Formats: sequence, structure tokens, C-alpha cells
Amino acid sequence: MARQTFPGITAEAFVSDNDRRALAALEKIPLLPDLVRKFYDMGIDRWMYVYNMGRAVRCGPRQYSTLYDIMRESCNVLDMAEPELYISSNPFPNAFAGGVERPYITLRSSMVDTLSDEELFHLIGHELGHIKAGHILYFSVAQVIAPLLEMIGRRTFGLGDAVSYGIVLALYEWSRQAEISADRAGLLVAQSLGISLDANLKLCAGPNRLSHEMSRDAFLDQARTYQEMPMQDAWGKVIWFLLMNWSSTHPMFVHRAQELDKWVASGAYEKILAGDYAGSKAGVS
Repeated sequence: MARQTFPGITAEAFVSDNDRRALAALEKIPLLPDLVRKFYDMGIDRWMYVYNMGRAVRCGPRQYSTLYDIMRESCNVLDMAEPELYISSNPFPNAFAGGVERPYITLRSSMVDTLSDEELFHLIGHELGHIKAGHILYFSVAQVIAPLLEMIGRRTFGLGDAVSYGIVLALYEWSRQAEISADRAGLLVAQSLGISLDANLKLCAGPNRLSHEMSRDAFLDQARTYQEMPMQDAWGKVIWFLLMNWSSTHPMFVHRAQELDKWVASGAYEKILAGDYAGSKAGVS
């Protein structure tokens, strides 16, 4: 399919309001800039880059060219420079973006087996969204925040447990909201809500021999039912979040499907397709 491109598009076009609010709350934490500075002083970003390169295969015109071509086309859609792209061996489907100074995306081999080429456009668009939105810095800090606080936090800054946990909680909350924004970028690249929902459905169900029996409509009905639960069940969602999911960096896939559906229903997606987006002549005065 010929994909529509969005010349000059900025992250403001797809970053969610909750993402912005969570990031603003994060940036108001007085000690966080010191932790970020330590992150750089210790060279952790460079270490993570080198570690990833040492355990994954870099894709290019002569190496996994199908994946590389999908990424190149996705970058063209979002009007952004190409990051490095890698594939690694792992039976648990996942993908991630990293590298503050040298951005990269790594796909696990099982992810490539699980998703079709069209669904990979959503996935790679999702990871590109993280890079374009500037999520990588705080993602990287969140990934090492617990050992970082243990290693330098309390001894260097005199942090108490309450302050330490407050920083961790704020990072996790922002991380979950950032995933919603990245899903929107994935949809902008996939350019089909159905394809984006299928990608989320496959990741939610996991690889299995009966995947041909999956139903996008049933999954979307499930997501809407989850949103519209009566008060008693809604309290159950809150309780389970406090008990089990407060430390999760990703929202549940059913919630993500619901949020993507709501974004499309709001008309915001169609406005971008029509050329009215942050960065466009129509969208910026």
C-alpha cells in the first residue's frame, strides 16, 4: 500500500495529554535532574548501546532487508531520521527503543514471527514514536533507576525511602502514559486502526497455533466493556492496579486498544490524515 507521509510533523501531533501531564509532574521532582546527570556522567547510555550491539544483529540493506525497508518507510511517514535497527533472539515477543545519543530499535525474533509485515509497521512506528517524542532519556533512566538509587542516590543525595519511591512511581506512571502516545504514532504509520488493533491483540494473546481464530471485533468489544465496567468492578481495577501493576512500565493491552479506539473516535487521527497537525502549515500558525 502507498502510505501517506506527514512532512514536518512533530511529536505534538500524537503525544497524549496524560503523557504531557505525567512528564510535567516528573520534571518538577527536584532531585531528578541530578539523577539524570549521574546517568550521563556514569556513561550508562553508552554502555546500554554497546551491550545491545553486542547481542543483536544490525539490520540494513544487506541484512534483514525486509525489516530495514519497513523501518525506512516508517521513518519517511513520520519525517524523521533513521535510527539503527536490530533483531535479537528471544522467545518472548517484545521490542524496545534506546540510545539517547545514538537511537536504535531492537526487535525480538519472536516478535517478527508473531506479527505480519503490515503489523510490523505499527510496531516499528510505535518505537519511532518513542524516539520522536524524546521518551528515550527517561525510559533509560527508569530502566536503571532502582540500582542507580541504591548505588548513588541515598549516599549522594541523602534520599529517604519515601522520596526514592516517589521518583520511581512518577517514572512508571509517565512510562505508561508514553506508551499511549507511541501507539498513536504506530497507527499513523500503519494507517489502519484494524492493523494496529491486530498487533495489540497478538501481543496480548501471545504466539499460539490458533491465532487464525482471533477476532479483532471481539477484542475491541472487550476493550469497550473494560472501559464501561460498573462501579463495583471499576474499584476492582483500581485495587489490582495498586497491588500488581503500579510498577509496570506498560499499560495493559486491553486498555491500550481502548485508548487507540477513543483517539480515532475523537477525530484527531482523521485531522492528521487531512494534513491538519502540529508541524504542518495548516496546523501551525
